[in-house]
Amino acid sequence: MTYKLLGVGTNAKTIKGDGSEYLTAILYMTPYKVMVDGKSFNSCAMAKQASCIDACLYTAGRGKFSNVQTARQRKAQWFYRDKQGFMAQLIVDVDKFRNYCKKRGIQPCVRLNGTTDIRWELIRYMGEKNIFEIFPDVQFYDYTKIANRKCKDIPNYHLTWSYSNANPEYAKLLDKALEQGMNAAVVFRSNFIKVVPKCWHKWQGYPVIDGDQDDLRFLDPKGGHIVALYAKGKAKKDTSGFVQEV
Repeated sequence: MTYKLLGVGTNAKTIKGDGSEYLTAILYMTPYKVMVDGKSFNSCAMAKQASCIDACLYTAGRGKFSNVQTARQRKAQWFYRDKQGFMAQLIVDVDKFRNYCKKRGIQPCVRLNGTTDIRWELIRYMGEKNIFEIFPDVQFYDYTKIANRKCKDIPNYHLTWSYSNANPEYAKLLDKALEQGMNAAVVFRSNFIKVVPKCWHKWQGYPVIDGDQDDLRFLDPKGGHIVALYAKGKAKKDTSGFVQEV
C-alpha cells in the first residue's frame, strides 16, 4: 500500500508498536523553516525557544539521507503553497489507510507531526471540519512543544509535551504541561530505563516510563509522567540542554 503523504512501517520505534492491534502512519515534513516562493514558513513554532533545532530527530534514521529530506521538503512546500489541496490529499491517504486497517481488524493510528509541530486542530478542510472530526474512528497522536494547544476536548487526538532545558523559560513549562494532563517526553543521552534502577525511576519528582518500547503514546498512563527517550541522530552529541544526562 502506497501513499503520497503518509509513511507506514518506516519508523523503527513505531514498528515495535505495530502488530495485531495497531498500525501507525506518519506524515514527515521539513521542520522549523522551509522556503516557499521566496517566503519562509516555520513548522515548529517553539523550536528556537526550546533550542532543539540542531538536535532535531529530523536527522535520525532515514532522515539523514538527502533524498528523504528532499521529499519531506516538497511536502512542506505543498502544504504552505496549497493548504486545501494538501488537505484533500491527506484525507485521501488517511481514508485509504483506515480502510486497509479495517479489513485486517487493526486500529489505524496517525501521527501528523512526525517532524513538525503544526496545530492541525485549527486547520479546517473547506472551512468546515478538521482532520480529527473527519476521521473520528482513527487514533491520532503527536509530540508537541506548544504547551497551550487546545486539544483536551478532541477524543481521538493525544499529545505528549516535549521537554528541553536549553532555555530556562521553556523548561519552566514542564509543570504547566503536566498539570494540564499531558505527559512530558524527555530525551536522555543514555538509556534511562537501563541505567537507572527501577526503584529510582523518577525524574524531577515525576514517575518515569519507557518511551522507546513503542511509539503509541496514547497508551501511556495518564498525565503526570516523564516519557524517557534515548537520544538519536545528531541529538547524541547535543550540548544545548535539549538532551538530558541520566
